Amino acid sequence: MKVINLSESNSVLNKYLGELRNVDVQKERMRFRMNIIRIGHIEAYEISKFLTYSEKTIQAPLNKCKISTYDDDVVVGTVFRAGLPLHQAFLDIFDEAGNAFVSAYRYYIDREMSEVGIKVEYCASPALNGKTLILVDPMLATGGSLELAYEALKTKGTPKRLVMACVIASKSGVEYLQKMFPNDDVVLVCGVIDPLLNEHKLIVPGLGDAGDLMYGEKI
Repeated sequence: MKVINLSESNSVLNKYLGELRNVDVQKERMRFRMNIIRIGHIEAYEISKFLTYSEKTIQAPLNKCKISTYDDDVVVGTVFRAGLPLHQAFLDIFDEAGNAFVSAYRYYIDREMSEVGIKVEYCASPALNGKTLILVDPMLATGGSLELAYEALKTKGTPKRLVMACVIASKSGVEYLQKMFPNDDVVLVCGVIDPLLNEHKLIVPGLGDAGDLMYGEKI
């Protein structure tokens, strides 16, 4: 798996990441969601470089001209609920894409809250055979949610290409996905890769519960 860590080079993305992490700024839900969307736009642009292109001829007002555009049949897939703003960001860029949705949630298996389980309850998708699937989820902690989301979506067909994107990943989560997808034809784009998961399998420093920060606390 080819891993792209966008924070390794300086860009405006780092400003948006800083605001997402800042405990004072992140209290503004609309601003938090907008920063996720801004990062999604940047990631979608980076991912566009990995698509397959061919030259087409179009009629401009004064003459015909040639332009190279992508040929991929793109489907954007998202894990509920925290993935919704990131999904919209990718749909802003790939505006003719199909859309796939997976409902997955994590829960703790043991009383110490150190072992995490993930349950998938819902999957809706167009046929994926021959498609380029861009699977997005803001937080990549253990890698389990993206793995199970992909397995659920594969019941709708086998994509020609898989690309994944997250805003914040853990080092161990990235390494887990690298074992799951050892070939370089799979791409993972991360806003930043954090070094640790704590004893509760939360990303450190991370940013907290992305879904709660976007939409409010759940019970």
